[in-house]
Amino acid sequence: MIKTRTGEIIVTNENQNKLLKKLYGSVLGRVLLKTLTAPAVSYVAGKFMDSRASALLIKPFIKRSGIDTSEYVMYRFRSYNDFFTRVIKPEKRPVDYAPDHLISPCDSKLTVHKIGKNSIFRIKGSRYRVSDLLKNEFLANRFCGGYCLIFRLEVDDYHRYCYIDNGTKTENTFIAGELHTVNPVALERYNIYKRNSREYTVLHTENFGDVVQVEVGAMMVGRIVNHHGEGGFCRGEEKGKFEFGGSTIVMLFGKDTICPDEDILRNSAEGIETVVKYGEKIGKACR
Repeated sequence: MIKTRTGEIIVTNENQNKLLKKLYGSVLGRVLLKTLTAPAVSYVAGKFMDSRASALLIKPFIKRSGIDTSEYVMYRFRSYNDFFTRVIKPEKRPVDYAPDHLISPCDSKLTVHKIGKNSIFRIKGSRYRVSDLLKNEFLANRFCGGYCLIFRLEVDDYHRYCYIDNGTKTENTFIAGELHTVNPVALERYNIYKRNSREYTVLHTENFGDVVQVEVGAMMVGRIVNHHGEGGFCRGEEKGKFEFGGSTIVMLFGKDTICPDEDILRNSAEGIETVVKYGEKIGKACR
């Protein structure tokens, strides 16, 4: 289930869920997934989405998804990917600059999980170790007792993401893998956050301590585009973007560094995702 910050229940795409259940829930479907989730397939799909021919898909997608184009900077897009990574008008996503306010890095559906003993957390009933996500036991252990925030983007979401605070960052670390969908249907069958291609960095923030941000690729998303390597950044500055498809950002916070907003904690405890927007307050720094 998905809720807005005002408590409104969002109806999910049942047709899409039925298709995914067939893929992930049958032997034939899982055989087909071996092909669909291969990085080479996503590479070829990405090349098509960069082509001029793919621009023909834009208008049908806008109509089918009900996207409000008045929120975006619209022009004659060169390709579907050009449209997919469209820029939103700044006034439509105001950034909260209060230093102690934790902001969302993106438009997404958010769940929050406490990182328990042995750096294990739960997503949709499955158990995940932070070290599996990062492939770095030493780094993972630093976040025991903190929070894991899962920001799940769907194809009709805004696919650019920003920095949550001022600070400096390490180089990006890329971990190769498969490219499964991040739809909850897939989460029932696969440890997506172990298997998917992903990229992470450590953010040394002014107000929330050291934070790990992980961008996770999804089906037909072969490219995670981060703009910067090691260096400084500012709150609200664009960090990067995902090209075609839905995807996920995972953020890890240390013990006693953040207090997520009550509605998000309550929804997450009930297995409900909360709709959040790029730049909006989702919590605060613990003092």
